[in-house]
Amino acid sequence: MLKQLSDRCDAIEECYEFMLAYAGSGVPGEEGSCQIRDYLTKAAAALEGLGGAYGDAIKLEGMQPAGQYQTFVSVLDRDALDSLACVELVLAQRRISSQLIDNLNASIHLRALLTDLFLIDEILKLHHAAGTPA
Repeated sequence: MLKQLSDRCDAIEECYEFMLAYAGSGVPGEEGSCQIRDYLTKAAAALEGLGGAYGDAIKLEGMQPAGQYQTFVSVLDRDALDSLACVELVLAQRRISSQLIDNLNASIHLRALLTDLFLIDEILKLHHAAGTPA
């Protein structure tokens, strides 16, 4: 399960890194914008049900205190849903310009999600390495 979560995080992070480069490229937007759409589509798939997947992993790992983890999962789920809404809005556009992606990069929703993922990923790694609750 941790591998699946890691793969989801990787897809989201790779998209964000690509978006940083795309935002600085000055692309006015082309019909289709295939490469950026591919990254955004993969990120959207990774965002689907992300909070629940982390909740399941936390339960499976038996992490304590359960209440604090479940509260955090609620935050992560909300941030993932908000980020997904932003990504899907961009994907709905016929043309995806560098400026549009720059605005998506600046979205507080996406930044909050990335921070959530870095935090919980590190906690899960520490927990898994120690074999005890984080």
